[in-house]
Amino acid sequence: CEILEIIFVDQLLKEPVNERHLITFASKGSCHAIKPGMLNVHLVPHTHDDVGWLKTVDQYFYGARNDIQHAGVQYILDSVVDQLLKNPDRRFIYVETAFFYRWWKRQSGDMQDTVKQLVDEGRLEFVNGGWCMSDEATTHYSAVVDQMTIGLRFLNDTFGPCGRPRVAWHIDPFGHAREHASVFAQMGYDGFFFGRLDYQDRSRRKASREQEMVWRASESLVPPVADLFTGILPNGYNPPEGFCWDQLCDDPPIRDDPDLEDYNVEDVVSKFLTVAQEQAKVYKTNHIIMTMGSDFQYENANLWYKNLDKLIRYVNQKQVNGSNIHVLYSTPSCYLQELHRANLSCPYFPMRIDDFFPYADAAHDFWTGYFTSRPALKRYERISNSYLQVICNQMEVLGGPTSRNGSFGVGNSDTMKKAMAVAQHHDAVSGTEKQHVADDYARRLANGWTQCQVLVSNTLAALSGSSAPRVYCEHLNISVCPLTESSSKFSVNVYNPLARPVGWSVRLPVNGTAYAVTDSSGNVVPVSQATVVVRRDRGYAVNELLFQVRAPPMGYSTYSVSLLQKGPPPASPFPRAPKDIQNKFLKVTFDPETGLLSSLSNLETQQTVRLSQNFYWYNASDGNNKDSKQMSGAYIFRPNSSTTFIISKTAKIETVQNSVVQEVRQWFSPWVSQVVRLYADSRVLELEWTVGPVPIGDNMGKEVITRFDTSINSSGIFYTDSNGREVLQRRKDYRPTWTLTQTEPVAGNYYPINSRAYIKDEKDQLTVVTDRSQGGGSIQDGSLEIMLHRRLLHDDVRGVGEPLNEASDLYPEGLVVRGRLLLSLNPPAVAANTHRPLAQEVVLDGRPLKPSFLFSGLQTALPPAVHLLTVSQWDPDLVLLRLEHQYEARDSKEHSQPVTVNLQVSPLPSTFILLTGAELPSYRCAVCLSGEKPLPKTKGDPSVWEVTLKPMEIRTFLLRVRLR
Repeated sequence: CEILEIIFVDQLLKEPVNERHLITFASKGSCHAIKPGMLNVHLVPHTHDDVGWLKTVDQYFYGARNDIQHAGVQYILDSVVDQLLKNPDRRFIYVETAFFYRWWKRQSGDMQDTVKQLVDEGRLEFVNGGWCMSDEATTHYSAVVDQMTIGLRFLNDTFGPCGRPRVAWHIDPFGHAREHASVFAQMGYDGFFFGRLDYQDRSRRKASREQEMVWRASESLVPPVADLFTGILPNGYNPPEGFCWDQLCDDPPIRDDPDLEDYNVEDVVSKFLTVAQEQAKVYKTNHIIMTMGSDFQYENANLWYKNLDKLIRYVNQKQVNGSNIHVLYSTPSCYLQELHRANLSCPYFPMRIDDFFPYADAAHDFWTGYFTSRPALKRYERISNSYLQVICNQMEVLGGPTSRNGSFGVGNSDTMKKAMAVAQHHDAVSGTEKQHVADDYARRLANGWTQCQVLVSNTLAALSGSSAPRVYCEHLNISVCPLTESSSKFSVNVYNPLARPVGWSVRLPVNGTAYAVTDSSGNVVPVSQATVVVRRDRGYAVNELLFQVRAPPMGYSTYSVSLLQKGPPPASPFPRAPKDIQNKFLKVTFDPETGLLSSLSNLETQQTVRLSQNFYWYNASDGNNKDSKQMSGAYIFRPNSSTTFIISKTAKIETVQNSVVQEVRQWFSPWVSQVVRLYADSRVLELEWTVGPVPIGDNMGKEVITRFDTSINSSGIFYTDSNGREVLQRRKDYRPTWTLTQTEPVAGNYYPINSRAYIKDEKDQLTVVTDRSQGGGSIQDGSLEIMLHRRLLHDDVRGVGEPLNEASDLYPEGLVVRGRLLLSLNPPAVAANTHRPLAQEVVLDGRPLKPSFLFSGLQTALPPAVHLLTVSQWDPDLVLLRLEHQYEARDSKEHSQPVTVNLQVSPLPSTFILLTGAELPSYRCAVCLSGEKPLPKTKGDPSVWEVTLKPMEIRTFLLRVRLR
């Protein structure tokens, strides 16, 4: 490879480029010559290979279960490589590294050398490069960065600079998040292409020729750090109508023998020239791009390439007769390079500062249901992300080589890393796959947990000097842990993955009525016992042991538990509606007549808002509406009307109050219940909801929500996070960059909530932090609703082919889901001081382990504004470290300032000595380190060992270390 040119961003933007520039890597001659003055049509041969959807990952790779869908990825790659070798003019792009990695491992050395040559020559180009093409609505940014890292590292290690993707390619996700664009820009991508956007937005952009733009993807990062050229593809990701030559298509081939009766060259060329001219009318330059391929195409690549060769030849021959259209094989990188070379005057392309949610493909077809679809899988993915970051990655670093091969056997983090990477796919965590595929994603995650547990046990044994057996409580969500239920004496390790000390409550299922708990120093810990209130068909616990724990930064604490008294369960809680519950921070009142919440007060700031909360359901459309036949399904949320059905106007209640927690337990129906919890030292109110099995005996599909109605004057505005990071303003019946004609007053106002949402006025801000990705909106002023569960009886005709009607072995009558919402009330100016760290705590949920002593993995805690995003083993003596500033520039007067961290002290595990290090220019590259030198000093950093983080900035380092 060689660098052909350096292209500066200020060709597209008004702002000075500073030190940021875009570099296009390409092999010498890899991009075909264009013809200035002509309309250049860039044909991009590609396949879109879902990493699971209608079939599992394995079934897609091997081509199994073709009765469901004909697709076999291994044959696609076999055929494409064969056809590329037959004509050096041909090009192909590939996206899903999860599939390519599998195929690559099965190739001979000779074939691998051949493919490397194709890559070096630019004939085979990788785009996007992550393990999968991630969903953009329901993924957390930390998991997205991880899955991109796995894929990009493989490509970099295998192919070097020529294998590094320069373009992000998200042709199929159902709406596009600003945070994804920000991450891609920070990774150093030159551009971003996608296929789906709202039908009204597309119509407007075609009319104004604004289908290519610069996306300013952060309001905190100084431009152009998060600026990214973004292009909307003309046909989704399909070829123009009439030009699909795959074995799965039925368009006629080019028949170029003039002696045959069905000779059609003139017809095909004429039609293509018309298509190209029409497409050029809705783009600004003399370059247009056409995607030549679609889902799982090119299994017989000869069909495609033979016809594309002919199309290029015969269309270009028309130039001698005055045609101004030039057709060429191309790639997204080559296309983007030509746009840059055009040296367009500023500002040529429009600027975009919001995102592309919600997405609708027709007037009543809003793809906002998948924000909540498969809520149990969404939660399992989220806690698996926590388990990977917390247990696997950090423990592997802390334990060193012993963690991977110790007294408990051979463990690894790779299984979980790959399972989590696959789960980010846009038909995985999104909940838009067939049921057996969802089961397969969950199975992969479970296998990853098993491997991680061996690794953790080895690390704990090495750090503590004890090889006592470890038991992992994986089913605390249904109050099941066999060890605590049956043992009279045990110890508990609790792990804190954050870079600051954290305290929280541990709840363990037990059968005794009195217990003593002591910490690692022998101090007695206050405890409470309460009757377990769960819906379950296994486990034997009748009580719940509850106590407060604390753990040091990136470390764990040990607590010893001893049974003092067996006997019958405690007396039943008080069956009355409380007037209020409160601690020194919050006061919560209830309506004594209904048992429902009535107000929330922050005692520190002397704020009070009226707050009522209840559960409702929308009747999912069955397709019999007079205005549209569209039904609710895995993708689409389409209620029959805007009217909600209340589950119950009152709640049957019980109360529990002790020194650790105050609880109000509410039953709304046999299938909806909730526990309102206020812990003694907490500034947030916890609502633990349980929903299901959702009844369908009335033949009505149901979309279940909880709604908060408040006295806050929100003026039709609410706020949601983007992939767990920056927050965007949402306004009812409004889009920032185009005039919306609203056709669905509920579904058209739903947005993805990845970790938090809030409403506010000048005085009060109510923030709700979620424990998984969900959909929600503010349909009425002062209200915030969140969809918790969906059970549907019809398919929405978007390809899945089955209704979203989940059941399980444990719950054959329908899925039961449990989750938490955390509420805080603050003045808007300081609200982020609570919800920013709280959201990180919920995402990186500390996990109870069984069983050692107090241990901290960090020498000192990090500053409050700095989040330890990643600590992971890169190579035997290299550690990958990511630090991020977790506040936006506008968040907090106290914390929205640059912060400096000393890498020799703060984020370095206490078991290590730092030898040398280097900052990675992006997430995807490995850096070769040699010698014992400090980091090269970067502009803005105080010294070679100190790094400064600005609001929302992520910085990535490789550190060479050795165990102390």
